[in-house]
Amino acid sequence: MPLWDLRSDTVTRPCAVMRKAMAEAVVGDDVYGEDPTILELEREGACRLGKEAALFAASGTMGNLLALLSHCGRGEGAVVGSRSHTYHHEAGGMAALGGIMPLVVDDAGGLPSVDGLLALCNDGRDVHAVKTTLLCLENTHNACGGRAFSPKAIAEICNVAHERDLSVHLDGARLFNAAVVFGVDAAQYGSLVDSVQVCLSKGLGAPVGSLLCGTEAFIGRARKWRKCLGGGMRQAGVLAAAGLVALRSRVDRLCEDHEKARRLEKVLREGGVSLMEVPDATNMVYFHLPSGSDEERFIAACRDEGVLVGIAGPGLVRAVAHLDVPAEVIDAVGKTLVEVVRSL
Repeated sequence: MPLWDLRSDTVTRPCAVMRKAMAEAVVGDDVYGEDPTILELEREGACRLGKEAALFAASGTMGNLLALLSHCGRGEGAVVGSRSHTYHHEAGGMAALGGIMPLVVDDAGGLPSVDGLLALCNDGRDVHAVKTTLLCLENTHNACGGRAFSPKAIAEICNVAHERDLSVHLDGARLFNAAVVFGVDAAQYGSLVDSVQVCLSKGLGAPVGSLLCGTEAFIGRARKWRKCLGGGMRQAGVLAAAGLVALRSRVDRLCEDHEKARRLEKVLREGGVSLMEVPDATNMVYFHLPSGSDEERFIAACRDEGVLVGIAGPGLVRAVAHLDVPAEVIDAVGKTLVEVVRSL
């Protein structure tokens, strides 16, 4: 029985074209700034996001942490969403390694409200309060069902932050998914923020890596922090080569993953499964289990039937469409999930 893995879009395997590019990559020592393939990837990534420079990092978590460390000093505050990946799923790196205080704002809809942000802004003149230095945003927003936000929606909150002298970092792990939803160039998002991180290892299908983009000066600080964290890589052009294939050939096809996710939702809805309704949805499907269900039993039963999905919260399941799940199996996968839900 084939096993269809919808736990995340991080589970994709490099295709033959990507493996060939990796095998033939021209490499050098990246810590010395001499790996030509990494330099090419960083130049192309910066251009795609409308930024001066970029830095290749091992993961999205590292890219976000490098941004936080480069924007904030110890004892300063970063505004983060209550449901954001940076706050919940990055091991508390901002506090553990940067001495940065998370200032938590409600982002139940995916973006903080203007009033919520303003309530946390402090210019440092009050000696009792932490100085607010940074606003962190997420697009697409994972915990909000993979919801995408338009440049216009992002611009409003960014303008308020900049008026209060805050820098803005965008966790754009799946930013290209958002760009595809709204039919815009990713650089439109980059122009609104001071730094942006994009993952190459999610919907774009590279095996490893993310890019952090910003000004030359900002990337210079981030490069120093990357070295400090042990993230300096040597002949890593073999990984950057996969990233170049991902950037050049995998962005436009993201709409296929969105279509597969909508098809899966249709099968689940017709089967009576309760869905999380998400505006401007992308490649994620969230659905509810019947009240009192045993989540681990559900996961095990799905695995027995050849489908892997993930638990996103009490009674909440996440399935993620990606390039390694063919469109022609979506109906069968959906029917399997329906049958397992009914068996609980």
